[in-house]
Amino acid sequence: MSTVALMWEARAADGRGNELLEWARSQVLAREPVRREVFRAPQDRVLVITWWEAAEGVAADLPELPEPAADLITRAVHRWRFESVEVDGG
Repeated sequence: MSTVALMWEARAADGRGNELLEWARSQVLAREPVRREVFRAPQDRVLVITWWEAAEGVAADLPELPEPAADLITRAVHRWRFESVEVDGG
């Protein structure tokens, strides 16, 4: 098993930052992650990070947040997927 972090980031249309934030917070995933955090940043950006425990090769099946309505965002959503690695003690 490894830990997989999925990052989802979007920038809201002018003046709609709070609406995008609430939209992201209200999204229900097909199953619950180990952990979920929602962040806001300047320029009405919203970041959601979810953490999952997954067997190798299964990470592709993890649920992700969808794209919001096109009029709520200024560009396509950015997505990143990270897997944990062991830290050398040296």
